[in-house]
Amino acid sequence: MVTDKGYDSRANRVAARARGITPVIPRRENSKERGQFFPKRLYRRRARIEQTIGKLKRFKRIAMRCDKTATSYAAFISFACALILVKSVHAT
Repeated sequence: MVTDKGYDSRANRVAARARGITPVIPRRENSKERGQFFPKRLYRRRARIEQTIGKLKRFKRIAMRCDKTATSYAAFISFACALILVKSVHAT
């Protein structure tokens, strides 16, 4: 489970471990339990995924889920991803 600092509490960490989930939650600045190992690469990947979803939601059709079938929704998401990819390659 990869979350942001908003979920940094002992209760959330214990609940995740009780279910067999390894929590990847950065510590808050005022946390008393500092100095533990934190996988920064994994957290950066979470941020990249969150940014990509934000870019996809710029397409109103995706954000509002206007398509009636799952197939047409998936097709438009693929199309939007292709547009984002082309724009990012063309920009460099």
